[in-house]
Amino acid sequence: MTVRTICCIGAGYVGGPTMAVMADRCPHIQVTLVDLNAERIAAWNDADLSKLPVYEPGLADVVARCRGRNLHFTTEVDGAIAAADMVFLSVNTPTKRRGLGAGQASDLRWIEASARQVAAQAMGHTIVVEKSTLPVRTAETIQSILSASQDSSEAESKTFSVLSNPEFLAEGTAISDLEDPDRVLIGGDDANAIDALVEIYSRWVSPERILRTNLWSSELSKLTANAFLAQRISSINAIGALCEATGADVKEVARAIGADSRLGPKFLSAGPGFGGSCFRKDILNLVYLCRHYGLEQAAHYWEQVVDLNSWQQQRIARLVVSRLFGTVSGKRLAVLGFAFKADTNDTRESPAIGICRDLLEEGAHLAIHDPKVGPDQVAADLGREAAASRLGLADEGSWQSAAGVLDAVEGADAVIVLTEWHQFAELDWTAIVARMRRPAWLFDVRGVTDAEAARAAGLRVWLVGEG
Repeated sequence: MTVRTICCIGAGYVGGPTMAVMADRCPHIQVTLVDLNAERIAAWNDADLSKLPVYEPGLADVVARCRGRNLHFTTEVDGAIAAADMVFLSVNTPTKRRGLGAGQASDLRWIEASARQVAAQAMGHTIVVEKSTLPVRTAETIQSILSASQDSSEAESKTFSVLSNPEFLAEGTAISDLEDPDRVLIGGDDANAIDALVEIYSRWVSPERILRTNLWSSELSKLTANAFLAQRISSINAIGALCEATGADVKEVARAIGADSRLGPKFLSAGPGFGGSCFRKDILNLVYLCRHYGLEQAAHYWEQVVDLNSWQQQRIARLVVSRLFGTVSGKRLAVLGFAFKADTNDTRESPAIGICRDLLEEGAHLAIHDPKVGPDQVAADLGREAAASRLGLADEGSWQSAAGVLDAVEGADAVIVLTEWHQFAELDWTAIVARMRRPAWLFDVRGVTDAEAARAAGLRVWLVGEG
């Protein structure tokens, strides 16, 4: 079949950029993103492209080319589904908070709700594509719901095909990842449906990069890819802690092992641990699946990747307290960066959240500055509102938003770099030290700053993984 209209349910970090690039590369296809969040849809439609709900380098340019031509954003979900030849499911699949599998299994309520809505509103033959990260065999659930609608007397002409097309995007580089992907993975058992999706991607992706699998392999490949990447981060952080204890330098170790063609240099930067919406959630999902199928040792293995990640964040907070004479109570600490990585405004599972909470628990007063994360998001993540006035000397921890780096460091005992924004590699340390209280510290958790310049300006410096 030839696809002329696409509907994507979910206009978030995955659905928004993915559909924007698809519309850009396929001007003959009408692409509609739908979401029940009216505020989010309004932001996607805002004339001011700086107000898009997702920040990604290059995204605003893509949206500007397509919006109103063949890229549309609406809350009218039913109509968009009815008009679509292909429907992408790109809704949130958070970790369950209660019930069976709480803390590990994925909460699939939005996937089920979306499948039921597609079943009710679709017309003719519709290809339904899993885009959300899902546990293995979720497609069975979707197929059961869709099949039930086909069996009803009112839907004699309705037919469905289900495909798995997981995303492999890294936030901060999502547009380039979409425009020049390492691979596009399509799983399914309907050859015609697979061909229809392959035809779309073939407009800009070379055929050898488009991989076809069965449904279950496709679903599991996404979880496995994230687990392997997270494993490398936990591994290098474990070695980084050993480097600090022994006098080695984790950057030198990473360069040496990364030169091995069997390993490669990527994901070997020591830091505060992994964050983002996928890594922790997907590994815990993998743990749950292993236990479900009686693979306890495999479950325990992957669980350790998450445990070590939490240990690294707690270790950093304890280290800051230790260096500052064993207490941060009443001390002002400048926190630079709150997003989980540079070039995104996403804070989901950001290492900064856990580190800041631990420091607040110790009574610290945090001045937080991030180029893209606003104070409302920080307040939501920390679970407490910003201090109403300038930070005082009370024992109870508090935080304020800082408009810039110099504002953050005013009267501070330490600077803590938690996100590798490129701006933080070019800081004026002489100007910064002049505003701080002595003795002053720099804790570079990302290894991104000019440590020698900071030392020359009079700061005591701790770099992650440096003995």
